[in-house]
Amino acid sequence: MSDEIHEVPKKGELFIPVMKALRGLGGSGSTEEIDNKVVELEKYPAEVIGKLHGEGPSTEIKYRLAWARTNLKTYGVLENSNRGIWAIIDDKKDINPDDVLRFVQAQSKRRNDKIIESQDIEDSEIENKIWEQDLLDMILNLTPDAFERLVQRILRESGLLQVEVTGKTGDGGIDGKGVFKIAELFSFNVVFQCKKYKNTVVPACDIRDFRGALQGRADKGLFVTTGRFTNEARKEASRDGAIPIDLIDGEGLVKKIKDIKLGVSIEYVEKITIHKEWYEKI
Repeated sequence: MSDEIHEVPKKGELFIPVMKALRGLGGSGSTEEIDNKVVELEKYPAEVIGKLHGEGPSTEIKYRLAWARTNLKTYGVLENSNRGIWAIIDDKKDINPDDVLRFVQAQSKRRNDKIIESQDIEDSEIENKIWEQDLLDMILNLTPDAFERLVQRILRESGLLQVEVTGKTGDGGIDGKGVFKIAELFSFNVVFQCKKYKNTVVPACDIRDFRGALQGRADKGLFVTTGRFTNEARKEASRDGAIPIDLIDGEGLVKKIKDIKLGVSIEYVEKITIHKEWYEKI
């Protein structure tokens, strides 16, 4: 990838990078693994990686990669499971971007569907980015204390025990702590840090500083932010030989809130599809 590229690749330009990423992952991978692998292999600059899709919280590159995966699935070279794992099912089929786009368009017309881009996206979180942004805006309007209490509640709902908020003590950047137990046999001390940022990217140095604060105090760290993490920050969080730190960015935070339904309700709408071809065969 040339260093001169300053724009997010067009959607059709991501078909081949997605396939390369999946091959590099051994033929299958989660959405996050694929996204990170594409960025790693293609060496996109920070300005491309960080560009938001609309008002956010998702980035434009993630939005277009989601679109690319879905179209490759329609083309018959990828499949995805209910758990969000993507896999190559036909690596011998030629990937010509123009051919893929023509095939997808033909399939859409064959179904008598109006071609609406958002309907071609596999990730419902991106498709419904309006509610994500609304929820993120609500969180950004919270006071720092209220944000810490929200994170405390999320961690309790997720199974963490003895969760305490300690941010007011200025304890070396540590905002709280808790204990995570596995099968009532093993327990791990966890400390967390909360950063309420708007459209801010957390660098690797912040992760290093946080790790320094938790040395000798915990088995694991958790860094929660309404912003995003650089690729270097993510690598630093999982660096070999260092205390592991889990990362939750703004996009992951609103998804977690949705999953545990904290101040969020979900309505499921029944969708009826009439198959014209069935009646034609009567």
